Amino acid sequence: MRERRKFSRVVYHAKAVVCQDENTWPSSILDLSLKGALLEKPENWEQTDTASFELCFCLHDSDIELFMDVTLVDEDEHHLRFKITHVDIDSASHLKRLIELNVGDHNLLRRELAQLADLKEQV
Repeated sequence: MRERRKFSRVVYHAKAVVCQDENTWPSSILDLSLKGALLEKPENWEQTDTASFELCFCLHDSDIELFMDVTLVDEDEHHLRFKITHVDIDSASHLKRLIELNVGDHNLLRRELAQLADLKEQV
């Protein structure tokens, strides 16, 4: 199968909460990119009418919380795959820094940020 990802994913394990209206599902992040997240499927997960959710998690050894609006793009027996649709500026800065520290290639990160900006302009 051909790799279709345009953004580097980094392995990042953290407890997370997926919210939709008054529903909340505790989960765990398995990996992150500037454009998406892979999570463990919660035991009490129920299919909903809409694919829009909020994802929040704390950075390791910190009280810094990241919040982002996400859309469910795929799910299987064990995983949920989300696309990030909106992220506030503070969370975006922390996410960028997290990816930067884990990718280890500043030039690659700059290219991905430029791609992300181009995608936002097309919308």
